[in-house]
Amino acid sequence: MCSSRLRPSATLTRWISPGFLLASFWLALLANVTRAALPFLAVGDWGREGGFNQREVAEQMNRVAVAIDAQFVISLGDNFYPDGVADTESLQWQTSFERIYTGRALQVPWYVVLGNHDYHLNAQAQVDYTLVSPRWKMPARSYSLTRRIDDETTVEFFFLDSNPYLTGYRANPAKYRGILDEDPARQTAWLAAALARSTAAWKIVCAHHPLVSASSTHGDTPELAAAILPLLQRHGVQLYLNGHEHDLQHLQAHGIDFFCSGAGSQTRPTRSDSRTRFSLGETPGFLTAVLRRDQAELRFVDATGRERYATVVPRQANRSVNLHP
Repeated sequence: MCSSRLRPSATLTRWISPGFLLASFWLALLANVTRAALPFLAVGDWGREGGFNQREVAEQMNRVAVAIDAQFVISLGDNFYPDGVADTESLQWQTSFERIYTGRALQVPWYVVLGNHDYHLNAQAQVDYTLVSPRWKMPARSYSLTRRIDDETTVEFFFLDSNPYLTGYRANPAKYRGILDEDPARQTAWLAAALARSTAAWKIVCAHHPLVSASSTHGDTPELAAAILPLLQRHGVQLYLNGHEHDLQHLQAHGIDFFCSGAGSQTRPTRSDSRTRFSLGETPGFLTAVLRRDQAELRFVDATGRERYATVVPRQANRSVNLHP
């Protein structure tokens, strides 16, 4: 378990303007994104009808997506505030998604997971919207996706619905509608089988809730970790992506690199602990990733287009398990 820090771009450190940024750092990065790479973005906790810097984050997501030729976006849950959507015709599909992420480079597939706010009305409507929108992709509440990095290297993403694992949610079905219809044991069995048969060089798990977090708001999710962390360790999952905490974090624990990208709109303060490699609160932003055969390059970018953190995670590292990091 290790990652090496990339040197932040001097242009981004001394940010001048979005136009200058795009003409310098991101164009230089594009030159480094070859065909033997898979670039994408990840953002969570965003759906606020453009408010709380959601629109500004969307604009910078498009700029970066252009620069790195992003192939898709991963949405890490809490897609619509405050209560999700009622059906596939709810106005928020337009006011929080279609009319916000309008950039040309964001008209790519969006692979989506559900957050806790998405359960307040009709979570199934977000699955059903897959049949309405050409870019919204959530064929089920848990599913996998395999993409090719080069002729010999693939990555498999495993998208989970983390909500049913939380006993507090299950104890309040009036608030989290339909939560009791979802069996976490069945999803765990699906994940175990999917990881076991995967032949991908890279394995990445995406869910709304963090397994580990240093945030001052929520922190670790023990129920979720108890169910799935042993599977992630057993099958060599390298990266876990989540939202829920309204901040940007990179933590290393249990032989896995954890990235929280939950700052798509309204943000909160955060903290750090011994597992933290980077933590930034009260700053809207998103995650950008470029996967290669042997390493992943990950960056956090804020709502002004400034790079706030950059790191490299090797595919094959010394991922010795430390249960008490």
